[in-house]
Amino acid sequence: MSASLTLDKITKVSGEVKLIGSKSLTNRALLLAALSEGTTKLTNILRSDDSEVMIAALKRLGVQIQEDESDNTSLSVTGLGGLFINENEEVIELFLGNAGTAMRPLCAALALSDGCYKLNGEPRMYERPIGVLVDALRALGAHIEYLGNEGYPPLLIKGLCQVLREHKSGIGSFVSSMSFGAAAAVGSPKIFPYKAKFAAELSGSSDFISRLDLPCEVAKLEVAGNTSSQFISALLMTGSLIGRKLVLEVKGELISKPYVNLTCELLKRFGVLVKNNDYQSFEVCPQHLQSPGSYLVEGDASGATYFLAAAAIAGEVKVTGFGSDSIQGDALFVDVLKDMGAIVEKGSDYIKVSSSGKLRGVDIDMNDMPDAAMTLVPMAMFTSSPIIIRNIESWRVKETDRIAAMANEMRKLGCDVYEGRDFIKIDANVPNVQKVKEAGTLIDFDTYNDHRMAMCMSLIALDRTVVINDPDCCKKTFPDYFERLASVSIHD
Repeated sequence: MSASLTLDKITKVSGEVKLIGSKSLTNRALLLAALSEGTTKLTNILRSDDSEVMIAALKRLGVQIQEDESDNTSLSVTGLGGLFINENEEVIELFLGNAGTAMRPLCAALALSDGCYKLNGEPRMYERPIGVLVDALRALGAHIEYLGNEGYPPLLIKGLCQVLREHKSGIGSFVSSMSFGAAAAVGSPKIFPYKAKFAAELSGSSDFISRLDLPCEVAKLEVAGNTSSQFISALLMTGSLIGRKLVLEVKGELISKPYVNLTCELLKRFGVLVKNNDYQSFEVCPQHLQSPGSYLVEGDASGATYFLAAAAIAGEVKVTGFGSDSIQGDALFVDVLKDMGAIVEKGSDYIKVSSSGKLRGVDIDMNDMPDAAMTLVPMAMFTSSPIIIRNIESWRVKETDRIAAMANEMRKLGCDVYEGRDFIKIDANVPNVQKVKEAGTLIDFDTYNDHRMAMCMSLIALDRTVVINDPDCCKKTFPDYFERLASVSIHD
């Protein structure tokens, strides 16, 4: 943990910010490129803690990744043309930090692959649920063991291909139904990346098939949608490789729908089409992931929200690298700013926000933009009425309990804060806020090892000098955030 950073009061912001690559797109693109046929050049990728653990994991799994020596935001990934193979007897251990965008999709891919794997990470990762995904993968036949608390990482995974090889008797009909019997015999990676020596070991097992309780032609899974959309995304990213049609039925409301849309759009770029039945179910047929040749990662819309919010409070900022054509759900955050009174201009590859001199509060459902929603919390210090953010229960299981953390930090400013299971209300138009400010105490904000807490609370510097504890936690997704903020900050 780094000590702290003092942010002197910012009078206003002015200038232009070129956005770093999106975390969500970077880690998805890395995995899809690794599973595809062909070589993919990825440009404008995010280089942060989350992407570095994904890159390191893929290299450990045998994926060839060529770094661009002249540009560390570009690299080339030579795909495996299918799932992973661990030919050795030992367990491959992967450290995934606190990166949900690495843990969840890699869990799905490895659960369908050949070999044994151990997934671990930082202590907070062991508090982030994964049981919904594990249950779905177990239904497909993978063996997954919890090494700590039930329903949470770390995990020990024996992939489905490994399980199939170990159940030698009577497996022929199942192999045929998965459409890789003939392909495996010649070592083709089209569906599963089997080598001929593995295929030769396969024979039928009706008992094994009955335990799966799935029809041979269709794998139908029921997945809860109210914990994390990353579970759905993880299954969709690997669903085309199970050798038969995959139908995911969503139980309850699916949160963060734009992130699932983002997954489907990216899969389309890699040649896989997903049928979305109004978010009630999703269908993926057996298809080959095919490299698009090159892919430019959009600028991070979530990271843009801090600069755009600062401009709405005081000043004018133009961010480039994403715009009105963005496939990221958080790009719609600027519409919320406009509703609050900010002046918004959109282009195909940029967004510009200017202050109108007055902002009003909102009472808003932010289920589709849970990350961007956090940026609204400190804005309550600058609005004429309270800010109420609803339907954000997923905050409770993020890098920290974000509802509780935000409530704690905003109370330091004297705000009236009300929190519930899935909402938070912040009212800064109360006498105690002025009393705290007049006292002149230098307030230091704790960040709970959560990058978004650090970036959100930096906006309070538009009201007074503040201290941000552990600013290095931003390395998770935005390593040079405070340098970028300084580049557009104007002080008296």
